[in-house]
Amino acid sequence: MTEADLVFTRGPVHTGDAARTRASGLAVVGERIVAVGHDEVRELIGPKTEVVDLAGKLLLPGFQDAHIHAVFGGAELAVCDLTGTVGVADYLERIRAYAEANPGQEWITGSGWSMESFDGGLPTRQLLDSVVPDRPVYLTNRDHHGAWANTRALELAGLTRDTPDPADGRIEREPDGTPSGTLQEGATGLVARLLPPSTAADRLDGLLRAQRLLHSLGITGWQDALLGEFNGQPDPSDAYLAAARSGALTARVTGALWWRRDLGAEQIPELVRRREELSHGRFRAGSVKIMQDGIAENFTAAMTSPYLDGCGCATANTGLSFVDPAALRGHVTELDALGFQVHFHALGDRAVREALDAVEAARAANGWRGARHHLAHLQVVHPDDLARFARLGAIANIQPLWAAHEPQMDELTIPFLGPERAAWQYPFGALQRAGATLAAGSDWPVSSPDPLAGLHVAVNRMEPEATDGRVFLPEQRLDLGSAIAAYTAGSAHVNGHDDAGVLAVGHLADLVVLDRDILTGPAEEIARAKVERTYVGGELVYATD
Repeated sequence: MTEADLVFTRGPVHTGDAARTRASGLAVVGERIVAVGHDEVRELIGPKTEVVDLAGKLLLPGFQDAHIHAVFGGAELAVCDLTGTVGVADYLERIRAYAEANPGQEWITGSGWSMESFDGGLPTRQLLDSVVPDRPVYLTNRDHHGAWANTRALELAGLTRDTPDPADGRIEREPDGTPSGTLQEGATGLVARLLPPSTAADRLDGLLRAQRLLHSLGITGWQDALLGEFNGQPDPSDAYLAAARSGALTARVTGALWWRRDLGAEQIPELVRRREELSHGRFRAGSVKIMQDGIAENFTAAMTSPYLDGCGCATANTGLSFVDPAALRGHVTELDALGFQVHFHALGDRAVREALDAVEAARAANGWRGARHHLAHLQVVHPDDLARFARLGAIANIQPLWAAHEPQMDELTIPFLGPERAAWQYPFGALQRAGATLAAGSDWPVSSPDPLAGLHVAVNRMEPEATDGRVFLPEQRLDLGSAIAAYTAGSAHVNGHDDAGVLAVGHLADLVVLDRDILTGPAEEIARAKVERTYVGGELVYATD
């Protein structure tokens, strides 16, 4: 009889297998599970075995996040943090206090403001000037597709009424053409390029800060959705490689190499080189991130029909396709042939269709190669494209927290989509019914990285703190078992960890212990659960006690 290193007793244990088996005990030797069952698991307890009495607490496979920006999120925890409020007065007070507390900083930087806080989603430079008039201020919004700058920052960047919009973005303007202080998409880089560069130590600190937070939320692995320089943001790749080489990286991480929108196929040899250079230990970089469109709130998500204006009339704007659709098909076919996974940002229904067309072209040219291409965000999916996910093996990478009524949805999105298209948003249930494989992620720091909050919204289609009882498209709800599968087995599948995401003999002992059994409790209380322990490969990486 093999003596286990670690045994969990008195379950419940949710294995996450196809039958959604329940057990009461689990044993681990080294980094792998050696037994899942009931009283017989106790036979593996020896003098040196660590025994964890669950006493009714729930043991699950460790959560994985299929779309996150961990280094950026960790770094932003150390600058001016505007998350957790939507009050303009609160923003300004936090900015003022941060500037006063950091008098030596050349630039005031931070993130987390919400578009819903401002008329039309557009904050002004004058608001920032009122609290920090003498130093440049640059603050990204919570979705990181826009930025808020004060007058000093705009002046340093040389932005005037004569500055043209970049091809992949927009400078919001005052009536006379003067930049108003809000920058959209690629226009953010016009100011961000001036920011003081972060150091390798800063990036490593950000990664380790993020890892501690993510482990505390039960997350054992993730896919970082942007390795490369983007709109002034530094490349976080060196942080991952340093942490992997030193052993400080306890999570399992897949990196998605950034596809530069100003280049075409000529960048592919460099991506091949970087894939080889960056893969070490628990970190590998076998994915390529292609951002095909923007976001609906600033009308840059690519749609099959025009956005509406404030009066409900069609405009001339259908959003942006950042990569030419015909070129995209060729690029994805070549990447697929080289064994890369493609990780698409596809938010509008036209972008979703263009990404699926590219996957279809790759399948036709190369056959099925097991690359596990996936489309993230999927805010608007045309009904005609739902069945294509399963047919093409394209994975639906969902961000559940966004599928709820809140001001950004109700005031800045639905009126400009119109009722028919608004009903196509975040179709989790329809995708599942059409046979699509679901994975789940957070897009942190765009939104909370907490998987329990995401599970709550996926099941309830309401924010955890909602009090008005309004359910957002209730027919698109997932049952809790399916939502857990997306955050565990589904994301592990996307991230290339076939021996994780399910509690089975021979699989990695990537585990999370919750303080209650959410599968038997009320659905409206899912988000109240707390993580008590997180293990990666049988090693305890977080505990409340």
